[in-house]
Amino acid sequence: MPIAILISSLSFSQEEASEINKKQYEKRVYTTASIVGKGEITIDGKIDEEAWNVVEWSSDYVEFEPDVGTAPTEQTKLKIAYDDKNLYVAFKCYEKDPSTIERRMGRRDDFPGDWVELNIDSYNDDRTGFSFTISASGVKGDEFVSNNGNNWDSSWNPIWYVDTQIDAEGWTAEMRIPLSQLRFGNNEEQVWGLQSTRRYFKNEERSLWQPVPANPPGWVSEFGELRGLIGLKPQKQLEIQPYTVAQLDTYEAETGNPYRDGSDTKLTGGLDAKIGVTNDLTVDLTINPDFGQVDADPGAIALDGFEIFFQERRPFFVENKNIFDYNFAGNQDNLFFSRRIGRTPQGSAYGEGAEFADDPINTTILGAAKLSGKTKDGWTLGILESVTANEYADFVDEEGNEDEVLVEPLTNYFVGRVQKDFNDRNSYIGGIFTATTRNMADNLQFLHSHAYSGGLDFQHNWKDRKYYVEGSSVISNVRGSAEAITNTQYSLTHLFQRVDASHVEVDPNKTSLTGTGGRFEIGKGSGGNWRYNFGGNWRSPELELNDLGFLRQADEIRQYANVRRFWNTPTSWFRQANIGLNQFTSFDFEGNYNRIQYEVNGYVNWKNNWWTEGGAAHKPRIFSNTVLRGGPRWRWSDENYFFLFAGTDGRKKFNMHVGHVNSWSQQQNFGLQRYVLRFFYQPLNTLSLSLITEYEQNPNKTQYVTERSFNGTPRYVLGKIDNESLSATLRVNYNINPNLTIQYYGQPFIFNAKYSNFNYVNNPIAEDLNDRVTWYDNNQISFEEGVYNVDEDKDGTTDYSFGDPNFSFVQFRSNLVVRWEYIPGSEIFLVWSQGITGIGDPNNNFNTIIDNQLLSQRPQNTFLIKATYRFVL
Repeated sequence: MPIAILISSLSFSQEEASEINKKQYEKRVYTTASIVGKGEITIDGKIDEEAWNVVEWSSDYVEFEPDVGTAPTEQTKLKIAYDDKNLYVAFKCYEKDPSTIERRMGRRDDFPGDWVELNIDSYNDDRTGFSFTISASGVKGDEFVSNNGNNWDSSWNPIWYVDTQIDAEGWTAEMRIPLSQLRFGNNEEQVWGLQSTRRYFKNEERSLWQPVPANPPGWVSEFGELRGLIGLKPQKQLEIQPYTVAQLDTYEAETGNPYRDGSDTKLTGGLDAKIGVTNDLTVDLTINPDFGQVDADPGAIALDGFEIFFQERRPFFVENKNIFDYNFAGNQDNLFFSRRIGRTPQGSAYGEGAEFADDPINTTILGAAKLSGKTKDGWTLGILESVTANEYADFVDEEGNEDEVLVEPLTNYFVGRVQKDFNDRNSYIGGIFTATTRNMADNLQFLHSHAYSGGLDFQHNWKDRKYYVEGSSVISNVRGSAEAITNTQYSLTHLFQRVDASHVEVDPNKTSLTGTGGRFEIGKGSGGNWRYNFGGNWRSPELELNDLGFLRQADEIRQYANVRRFWNTPTSWFRQANIGLNQFTSFDFEGNYNRIQYEVNGYVNWKNNWWTEGGAAHKPRIFSNTVLRGGPRWRWSDENYFFLFAGTDGRKKFNMHVGHVNSWSQQQNFGLQRYVLRFFYQPLNTLSLSLITEYEQNPNKTQYVTERSFNGTPRYVLGKIDNESLSATLRVNYNINPNLTIQYYGQPFIFNAKYSNFNYVNNPIAEDLNDRVTWYDNNQISFEEGVYNVDEDKDGTTDYSFGDPNFSFVQFRSNLVVRWEYIPGSEIFLVWSQGITGIGDPNNNFNTIIDNQLLSQRPQNTFLIKATYRFVL
């Protein structure tokens, strides 16, 4: 449907939606009481103990989705009580026909079927909270909420107890939450924020205990209040969780290679601990952490040469990640990227004349600790310290001598983060400091010896948090040998050697670099039907963060603007909808106007709970400083693209998504065709399956190949690339009960790239592609024994050569995990992982590559048993 028609057809609901959005809800209060001396509460889901009579039921939930502000189809009631050690919560979820209660099972934090949730802001700071969710089937969900509901951290796994029951009126749930799992002040009388959400699965409906208008200014700031908490004593948490792992690796032996004899075994152990330093600050410790049950990263290839960003998956670093987050320029640019800790060693034994080598996959983390929390005075604190070991690679040289070489030095990583709330919690200011210090060695002088970064950020909200202004600033400093700093200047992130750049140049004598960055944004974030923002960010040429942060590209100034219109009142044909317009421009620090882009996108949730989202963009100006890897600024032809995705009702046992992305440029300079199919099937409440497949074609007539010299003049050689990739991700989850699950993950990934029609850069910023490059004719280029020879001046003598750039990459990774939480907080894992990685023949089709490079290869197998026990002291 054209955008204009969509806007016109949706606008009839504007007046009704505006009236609902103007509605202001009074803050509700629930008054709890202590059950000390009134008897005990047994967590069995029956809510029949005498102690429950000390508090009253509270009801009158109000619908939030899809029809905000109306009465829900089914009502819900809650009770809250407490004693010296625990908070007790009871829910009664009415359902006229109990047979329609959806009792789907899932992994922890999976939120399947019907569920009810409790949110507690025990700091009472309007920004952070603790969330506890229980499904009708007994599956737990728990998340730490921060940034007023913009971040939900599901890696937080507290110890708490719950049970559910089905009865003639619906279903009930009882919770016991130890006070040691919460953080709160030491006031004689506590006032906490309180919210509860129920999902009524049959109608895909959300109702709230504390009513909230559409497009609220936040989540936690809109909570009601929990009162009556008298004389609570903060519980200083002390938990110790040792673990042990037994591991066997099997793989295909390599003749003559002493490091690949067919199998390896190891037995390791370590310790995690959580210590409550004060009632609101906690120390997390890990010694020799193990991440063996973590999912593998998805397969990916980057033809542009930039590092691929992968999400952090390791539990120690994921938990409380939001406290240390400092994203300052959009995308993934961040002062703290925890995957730098324990990274793949940056040196290699193969540079030491090795015939066979055993290069480590990761650097050993000797230990890590983090102090985090929020005080009653509004200070949010986070300190992380980690040390990684000297990492050595063993090798055998051509004469058979064995030796080892240092490939990653002993390194200390430090992050400190602080924020302070003020102005009745409508504003904050904060800061961050990071440091990386390496114990340098002679053979690793290409690394920075020291890397520091720091920043200041702020946010201010006004008019009931409808409007906001926020900003951040960053400074970085890296130090090291002249070799290390020269390498940084030449890196793809910086490219100081660019031949047409007058504002940067390589200084081979420098031993440090200092850069800056930052962001400023102002906008309307809530209230009514409109949201918008305007802003900009910058990264100076010398900004360098990649020792402990993530920075894709320096030397950029960007301006952006976004506006979005919401329709939150259901109609006869949709439940919710929105449409947005986005625009941005970018420049480099020399003042070159490099890019402008306009995009429109929208989303509709239809009446039958199917959904559609789509968008289109126009890019009339695209220049890049990085395409020629140090060569001159390059112009891409104008680009247009659109995307369209749709999905069926996610409540159904079988549902699916389908999507397509289509990009094309003038003169067919480049293009993109991406097809996505996602299937989800739950044949049983205890069994769920998903299959996500993606196929992509990304042709390009001017893909960078190499740089050569012709009569003393640089020749930037490009070629037409026809590349395609295929991936399929299968997940199977079988839940024997909420505490015993079997999970399978498997993903084959194939990437194939073929080059032809080679050319070289003529006028890199010409508008016409035929003026931008010159194609070699058949008398100029020939192919022999894997090498292209170029006789550019046709004098019968080869002027330069380059290797065959065709390649094919194949990968298969899988994980089978049995997880048993035999008591709350203590687990046993049985893991079987498989992996195949190889280089295929780019002349083959996908079927042949699958047969020859995947199915016929012997995979590497890893078997491990991990056991943990959590002592709560």
